[in-house]
Amino acid sequence: MTTSHETLLVEQREHVLVVTLNRPAVGNAVDLAMVTELTGLLSALAIDAGPTRCVVLTGAGERVFCSGGDMKEIRTATPEAIRRRRALMEQLIRQLVDSPFPIIAAVNGAAVGGGCEIVLAVDFAYGAESATFSLPEVKRAISPGAGGTQTLPRACGVRRAKELILTGAAFSAAEAYEWGILNKVLPAAELLEATIAVAGAIASAAPVAVRQAKKALSVAGEVDLATGFRIELDAYERTASTKDRQEAIAAFAEKREPVFRGE
Repeated sequence: MTTSHETLLVEQREHVLVVTLNRPAVGNAVDLAMVTELTGLLSALAIDAGPTRCVVLTGAGERVFCSGGDMKEIRTATPEAIRRRRALMEQLIRQLVDSPFPIIAAVNGAAVGGGCEIVLAVDFAYGAESATFSLPEVKRAISPGAGGTQTLPRACGVRRAKELILTGAAFSAAEAYEWGILNKVLPAAELLEATIAVAGAIASAAPVAVRQAKKALSVAGEVDLATGFRIELDAYERTASTKDRQEAIAAFAEKREPVFRGE
């Protein structure tokens, strides 16, 4: 099933939702309409995900994943529109980071500014060999405002992040992989289907277990080890008594694949 918004294409592939930023004529730039649709979609999924257990986020076209904010709109927007867009962008990044279900980026081309920050906010990312990345905000007389100063150091370390943000220099997919920003680099023609396949593997696991593991992983490195162990144990306890856990045990004994229902 494929549904169309003004700025997004949304396709349900069994338990994987593929969301495509769909403004290729302007480099999939984020305007007020796009950030409104993205935040609305993620809010709806958080309330009722339906069949969705994992999301893949990509960009339309072959050259650009997302070129960041729509500069034409920014130049002509009213102060109220700018404030609204800014608040929604902050909400979007928080939704990506805090999403109860995994979100994977398939970076098909250039990820610039806010586009790069979207990649940094998701759970992990695969990229095309031709993909490039940059956080050029300081060259535009502004500081990164969509989480980049916090998410980039968590991916590649503070010293590398300082170099990339303070120079605004672009870097390649190979460098992004080397520095821990991408998990894998693939030929462009293989990228989306390979990412969907990984999302499908995640979606085939027990949904409650995936969500609890993601929750525990999200605080790793941000809390002391003892606190981290307590959070992990809580996640374990929340999954140990689920119907899916009982199904997994029964399937193992019966030498068959388990059928998980998120219960």
